[in-house]
Amino acid sequence: MSLDEREKKPAPLAAREPQPAPLAADARQAPQTADEPQAAPAPDADPSAEREETVKCLVWDLDRTLWDGILLEDERVRLRPGIRETLTELDRRGILHSIASRNDHETAMARLREFDLAHFFLYPQIGWQAKPLSVARILEDLRLRPGALAFIDDDPFERDQMLHAHPALRVFDACEAARLVELPAFRPRFVTADSRKRREMYQSDIERRIAEEEFRGPQEDFLARLDMRFSIARARQGDLERAEELTVRTHQLNSTGCTYSYEELDRLRVSPAHRLWIAELEDRYGSYGKIGLALLELGPQAWTIKLLLMSCRVMSRGVGSVFVQMLLRSARKAGVKLRAEFVPTKANRQMYVTLRFAGFREIDGQTGVLLLEHDCAEDLAHPPHVRVEMEGE
Repeated sequence: MSLDEREKKPAPLAAREPQPAPLAADARQAPQTADEPQAAPAPDADPSAEREETVKCLVWDLDRTLWDGILLEDERVRLRPGIRETLTELDRRGILHSIASRNDHETAMARLREFDLAHFFLYPQIGWQAKPLSVARILEDLRLRPGALAFIDDDPFERDQMLHAHPALRVFDACEAARLVELPAFRPRFVTADSRKRREMYQSDIERRIAEEEFRGPQEDFLARLDMRFSIARARQGDLERAEELTVRTHQLNSTGCTYSYEELDRLRVSPAHRLWIAELEDRYGSYGKIGLALLELGPQAWTIKLLLMSCRVMSRGVGSVFVQMLLRSARKAGVKLRAEFVPTKANRQMYVTLRFAGFREIDGQTGVLLLEHDCAEDLAHPPHVRVEMEGE
């Protein structure tokens, strides 16, 4: 099933349907240039079509939502029934939490620590700015699209304002908090090892960002200090739940936007006409988990990349190009050219740039699927700050 078909599935009835409005996040996207592929425009598209099938992050209001009452009027506010259980279960499923609340930051965080809940929330936006601005900041920090977020608040005005600013979001009334775990949007098909560690991996990434901001010197020197280890291996059966999850969740660094089921991936994994590679990254701060996937179709004269994707969490580490280089090296050893299919979407231009910088050139684009090719004439060296291991060539 294609990405477009999956995204056109109706949203859960509990979510408020948005009214058409300009998508605020679009203003932050870099303009496309004439020589780069562009996704077909859809001026009348339903914003709900951009929603992802499973919510990646739930953004909470605090007063009368996470807890009863208003904190600045009563510092003894109590958690609302079912909140702790909802936070814990969604976290176990790999769904992140954040906060967009008009409140005093220090007072609110102190109360969250007293409840032993502060560790659940990534990039909490607690202050006096408008909540849509807080959500825009969360989207930027987590590198997510609006369709990946849900927002919960007791105030209907706040929910409507959020939908006006971010039409692709799902919004929920605070009274629904305890039953969110039952809704399809919060029930991923698989809960993988990476899912269960997702918050911890994001928290490690926060440490990396702080260290990078404080580092004085060239970025290359900082990357060298990370001691990155990038491993690529043929996918095993135990990798397939995560592999399916990657095809469903990854949109920005994704060459075609196609999704594959566990069963499809299992057939391709053992097919003599295909190779399925999965990539993992770790550094001195810990593991990023399994963050990349490549599906190759093997031909006598050329191999074709049917799918290439990388998690947006590693976009700034340059390992997307490392993955491409290792595939080129494998094709070169086999004595064939390497081709790549590319389907332009609203989100995946960075993958096109990665392929072009690696030396791929367009050879066909008549069917709506661009076909790029690399002659594999030269063996490319990977960046010196990354140690690379490739297993099962």
